[in-house]
Amino acid sequence: MKAQHFIGNEWVPGAGGGTIDVIDPSDGAPFDQIARGNAVDIDVAVRAARAAVGPEFSGQWGRLSALERGRLLMRLSNAVLEQQEALAQLEARDTGKALKTARVDAIVLARYFEFYAGACDKLHGETLPFQSGYTVLTLREPHGVTGHIVPWNYPMQVFGRSVGAALAAGNACVVKPAEDGSLSLLRVAQIAAQVGFPPGVVNVVTGYGHEAGAALTAHSGVDHLSFTGSTATGKLVGHAAAERHCPLVLELGGKSPQIIFADADLDAALPAVVNAIAQNCGQTCSAGSRLLVERSVYEAVLEKLAVKFKSLRAGPPAMDLDMGPLVNQKQFAQVRAMLAQAQSDGITVMARGSVAAESPARGFYQEAVLLRDVPPGNALAQREVFGPVLAAMPFDDEAHALQLANGTDYGLCAGLWTRDGARQMRMARKLRCGQVFINNYGAGGGVELPFGGVKSSGFGREKGFEALLGFTTLKTIAIRHGV
Repeated sequence: MKAQHFIGNEWVPGAGGGTIDVIDPSDGAPFDQIARGNAVDIDVAVRAARAAVGPEFSGQWGRLSALERGRLLMRLSNAVLEQQEALAQLEARDTGKALKTARVDAIVLARYFEFYAGACDKLHGETLPFQSGYTVLTLREPHGVTGHIVPWNYPMQVFGRSVGAALAAGNACVVKPAEDGSLSLLRVAQIAAQVGFPPGVVNVVTGYGHEAGAALTAHSGVDHLSFTGSTATGKLVGHAAAERHCPLVLELGGKSPQIIFADADLDAALPAVVNAIAQNCGQTCSAGSRLLVERSVYEAVLEKLAVKFKSLRAGPPAMDLDMGPLVNQKQFAQVRAMLAQAQSDGITVMARGSVAAESPARGFYQEAVLLRDVPPGNALAQREVFGPVLAAMPFDDEAHALQLANGTDYGLCAGLWTRDGARQMRMARKLRCGQVFINNYGAGGGVELPFGGVKSSGFGREKGFEALLGFTTLKTIAIRHGV
């Protein structure tokens, strides 16, 4: 890359001239640089976005019809598919994820653009029944300029589901990627320019969260914010937005349970349980990081899971194993520290995976770990590890399972494994979370499915048509014309 921002369809040097090294997680060595953006760079990008929208939506982007926006998004989807391998290679090296995971991410990015391309001209208002002599209707209008803070664990996917929806609704976007996951998004912004998006519609400013990210959340020219990241940072973003009454979506952390009853189909459940914590090395907000198992089958389930965990291997992205390295030294140290605390607390390790012998010594590799009999109040059962660590505990009945499942500050997802249809509905209705998956986990990603949480997992929804509504503001028009 050019160690520059992408603003107004051009590469733009950072105002401060600073750069940030891009570290390859597989060997700990720098291989590129990005620009270290600041408030000046954010201001330039916001001004470019405002010009694209124009006063009263009179700019080049603001006056485009929904049909024309949809066609541009479809062209972007096709262009991403054409360049999916290059994008996957770039993201795998930047973030350390296994190449097969990065390839899926590139395909899903294209699917988000395809979905929202088809949704552009389906965004309708309503006509409301009211008093005689009135006609009342509602319009859905774009906010104007939307700010997007994108995390390092799934840069392409989160870009697709937030920026794709915002563009479909008619907004212009300023994106601040994580400093550990910027390269693919700079390239996607360039592709958007190449397929015909007007200048200023898709802008990417790189840098640190406390500099460029903070400037984006505080900028008076940003009409809506979308943040995906940690709960702690989400609080800061929420405070900054509240200071200027800016609407926002917060998609934060999770400590999602997988709940296995004795009547579950274990042949279907156990591979899904393993994948839900091993995928992307456990660096997923919706990772199934707690395993709750009915006591009568607890030992049998753990024995079978132990075999699967021991077979999991981590290594460089190019080896395309079950997992790549963790994203950076900080994350690596955090996971190791939590595992050390678990050992100090006397928590039993039921099984460990392995790191491929060919892996570079300075890479941030963490083997998968299965912990058993984790006390419900322990940090390993309460806090987000963001690594391939699964905390298992038994339960006695439905009430006990619900107590454990709902017994954290988080409420993002839950997996429920049982053949009992009545139990499925009882549990699903009582679980305090944004998504419940019954006899599956994740539903294959499902770009159509609204995604988000409750409690400390955030609020608002991404994905699906619900996200598109969130990137609009509702206007009511009441016309008095007499009878």
